[in-house]
Amino acid sequence: MLLFQTLSVHHGMLRKAGLFLLLCLFNSGAFAHEVVLELDKMSGYKAARVYLEMGYKHILPLGFDHILFVLSLFLLSTKLKTVLWQSLTFTIAHSVTLGLAMYGVIRPPSQIVEPLIAISIVYVALENIFSPRLKASRIGVVFLFGLVHGMGFAGALSGLGLPDGSFAVSLVMFNVGVELGQLTVILLAWYLMAKWVGDKSYYRKYLVIPLSTIIAMVAVYWTIERIFL
Repeated sequence: MLLFQTLSVHHGMLRKAGLFLLLCLFNSGAFAHEVVLELDKMSGYKAARVYLEMGYKHILPLGFDHILFVLSLFLLSTKLKTVLWQSLTFTIAHSVTLGLAMYGVIRPPSQIVEPLIAISIVYVALENIFSPRLKASRIGVVFLFGLVHGMGFAGALSGLGLPDGSFAVSLVMFNVGVELGQLTVILLAWYLMAKWVGDKSYYRKYLVIPLSTIIAMVAVYWTIERIFL
């Protein structure tokens, strides 16, 4: 009974997140225009707070692809500490490429970066399906894909710009917001699933593999869409 309740709650959360994502997409242009006009008028403290919120919202509720990537990281291990280390590694990696892109050191083309982000989700989800346990190499994979996702964050953030007076602080706060968003996803997933049934024999068969399969299928669709459409 508990298993079905957990699956029902989790499915409902994903469905609501997807619907909210569509609503946000229709309003994203107006929001971006408003932010660009107001950034330079803000104090350093206010700008930092705005970018903290923007970083968080770029994961919840706007970053559905990043949410699925973080969930894929979570599914292979029921140990909260292990997943948190992976999340921190991911944040360090994407902070590097995001910073380089925003300072103009690298200029990654979105037509390459966006499909790679989708492919990274496919890879991690498939690894969950075919690997019965967490491998030491996962941390390296997380770092590598974090570099890719950072370039995706840069594409979104460059449309808004950063205030000249608090460029570095705002950039750091955006990354902090992203990490807080990731932690929210991980803690919710842990509470809804791993806390209650993570040690059960059916956890992998009835949760990890089916959810990873769904994530992989969605990411394959995104990959095709971002390459050909």
